[in-house]
Amino acid sequence: MSAQTTRRALAWAHGSLAVQSLGGMLGPVLFVLPDGRQVSPLHIAPWGNDPERETLPDILQELRGEWPCVPFGSDADRALPAGWSAIGESFDGAAVPHGHGSNVHWTWGDCDERRITLECHYPDDHPIRLLRRRIVPDPGAAAIDIALDIEAQRPCRLPIGLHPTFRLSPRPGSVVIEPGSYHRVWSFPGDVEPGAELFVPNREWPSLGEVGTRGGATVDAAQVPFAVDTEDLLQLSGIDGSVALHYRDEGFRARLSWQKEHFPSVLLWYSNRGRKAYPWNGRHVALGVEPIASAFDLGPAISAGVNPLSASGVATTIAFEPGQTFTTRYRLSAEAAPAG
Repeated sequence: MSAQTTRRALAWAHGSLAVQSLGGMLGPVLFVLPDGRQVSPLHIAPWGNDPERETLPDILQELRGEWPCVPFGSDADRALPAGWSAIGESFDGAAVPHGHGSNVHWTWGDCDERRITLECHYPDDHPIRLLRRRIVPDPGAAAIDIALDIEAQRPCRLPIGLHPTFRLSPRPGSVVIEPGSYHRVWSFPGDVEPGAELFVPNREWPSLGEVGTRGGATVDAAQVPFAVDTEDLLQLSGIDGSVALHYRDEGFRARLSWQKEHFPSVLLWYSNRGRKAYPWNGRHVALGVEPIASAFDLGPAISAGVNPLSASGVATTIAFEPGQTFTTRYRLSAEAAPAG
């Protein structure tokens, strides 16, 4: 790491949270439910104390919880099916995974017992100038309100997203994904992790509950973790700005809500023991629930280019102008729910 990771933490009547400088990542978060139980829904990668992690890309070294991705995804040479084209606006630095802010240390702003704020200044030749993040617990609930400001240095259109990553209970199917209303489900137009694919690529379905697999069967992709080892992605388009995760074995729900006019899709990252190389080592089990204006995580050139999502009317970029601050707000909360 180029600098030592520093952290800020705060507690309130309904929980506690920590934020780290690297990536501006939020996590862990502990919520205290009305019945007194404590639940911690965000994921912390298991290699955080491994000295070898310093050989990893910065974004992975202390991977945890939730953070913003501006731009979302990264440009890379990919063989994609017809209808996908990397002809959109791009720039030097577009190959950085999930954007500059995901891979550098943020600067602390105003931090007290009520809020934590951070800023990330981008390179002078980048289309984005600044990200600002405000993390404020709700004093009356097991909930955290987050605001993200984005300021541009020049006019641009970029894919952007949020990257909440949730831990999963160990029993297959013990956590149920409960999205709000959405229009359709899209599968990734290729291999997310060669040898660990699950879903038929480059397809669409009306429901998360019945998604085709490469073996010719169907799977209820709303029940996780899977019994099989896999690494794959699904994108839900036209979603209403809400997803809950029902932890049936633990008797609670984690709930994420956001501004649907900013993020018309949610990307589901199924990290289910599919990656065998270091640091994943076939042990990584987590679910990304990622509100996006993007075509999967395929980067600026594809998201701003020709792709089936944008052709169907789904926004896969956001326009930014210098002198105009873009602000989006979202909320993470927890509540008691029936077990079983």
